[in-house]
Amino acid sequence: MRKDPDFHQLTLLRETFDTGRTRKVSWRRSQLLALEAFLIEREQDIASAVYDDFRKSKAEAFLTETGYLRGEIRFTLKHLASWMKPHRVSIPLIYQPAKGYHIREPYGVVLVIGAWNYPLNLCLAPLISAIAAGNGVVVKPSEHAPNTSRIISEGLRQYLDRSAVSVIEGSVEKTKALLEEHFDYIFFTGSQTIGREVMQAAAKHLTPLTLELGGKCPCIVEENVDLRVAARRIVWAKFLNGGQTCIAPDYILVHEKQEAELLRHIQEAITHFYGDDPQSSPDYPRIINEHHFHRLEQLLAASSPWKEGKTDHHENYIAPTILKDVAPDSEIMQSEIFGPLLPVISYTHLGEALDIIQKNSKPLALYLFSSDPMVHERVVHQSQSGGVCINDLLFHASCSRLPFGGTGNSGFGAYHGQAGFDTFSYQRSVLQRSLFPDPDLRYPPYSNRKFWFLKRLVTFFH
Repeated sequence: MRKDPDFHQLTLLRETFDTGRTRKVSWRRSQLLALEAFLIEREQDIASAVYDDFRKSKAEAFLTETGYLRGEIRFTLKHLASWMKPHRVSIPLIYQPAKGYHIREPYGVVLVIGAWNYPLNLCLAPLISAIAAGNGVVVKPSEHAPNTSRIISEGLRQYLDRSAVSVIEGSVEKTKALLEEHFDYIFFTGSQTIGREVMQAAAKHLTPLTLELGGKCPCIVEENVDLRVAARRIVWAKFLNGGQTCIAPDYILVHEKQEAELLRHIQEAITHFYGDDPQSSPDYPRIINEHHFHRLEQLLAASSPWKEGKTDHHENYIAPTILKDVAPDSEIMQSEIFGPLLPVISYTHLGEALDIIQKNSKPLALYLFSSDPMVHERVVHQSQSGGVCINDLLFHASCSRLPFGGTGNSGFGAYHGQAGFDTFSYQRSVLQRSLFPDPDLRYPPYSNRKFWFLKRLVTFFH
């Protein structure tokens, strides 16, 4: 495996970690500040790279890539010292005199495998957490966003400590070869299919890991809500990044009394955001490649658009498309759409909507529009998902104080803020006792009297 020259860097990373340099708070802070400098100084280059991969606008690139990452870095720098502090615990009388505490320790050299849909964010957000926790890091950007991958590689080599942070670009075969190596932790963002392969590879070395996957994220629209606001927020969240967002609303469940009005407001919002011809809008991205374009085109052909969904294979363009009269067992409801197609399903009562959700695998996010606190409570307690956002979408994933992660088929483990710091470190317990006194009670031989006394000590003073 060491025949690949890229992998020679792994030995250097391991040697650097073993010196203890990455554990120092000064090193962690310096690397985070350097990463922030990269995001600020190369913002225009990053925006151009993301545009070349997706035709994503500068505003959207800032909101979903560089701007979010800069906020995450500032939050981490502000709280890093407190996260690193030892946590003292009280010690039972039976073990006195003694003191005990636990600390967060870095795993070692970790692997971060990013995804193509947010090619900068999904590489560098885990990197922020891994650096904050004191690890050496290998970053593998997605080959499906080659322009962004290139600038990540150039930028991290220029700005960060090359003896502790390495970028390895390449194809799927390069990723498979990396997974044959022994890392101390693996963080993967991507599809459920590839997630299974990553988990199997990690099992060979008993390597702990986090999987950030996806799923069919439902959005419930109940009665008695402002449908215009709900529609605007749904349209923004669904068609952001051309619908290629793991926590985008995958389908809408709307009360039958509200369906017609909601559809009208959705169409108005699409026109307001992207004009009469979204293909000419500078704010509407494209599908990442031909493979995913044809996959979505086939799903569209097997569905019934509410209004005709325009496509253009020369640009990998698919218009924002609403699908009406969708059956819960239809083809498009069998897997995550990951594109600008939005099925709408009506229901007569909330229990029916919850039944539809429960028949699918556990999603990464669940959305609810309702003004009734009782409905909020019922939906939260009668469903399972990685996260819940009420009366809005996506923003639960951008709040550094909230852990972000999945459950079941949508993944496991969490990051962002302290959750990310905890993910890339393990809890190490320390008990420090005095050499004196050293009573004979603990040592054999154990007479009946001594055993009787020991039982009471353990029972009453533990």
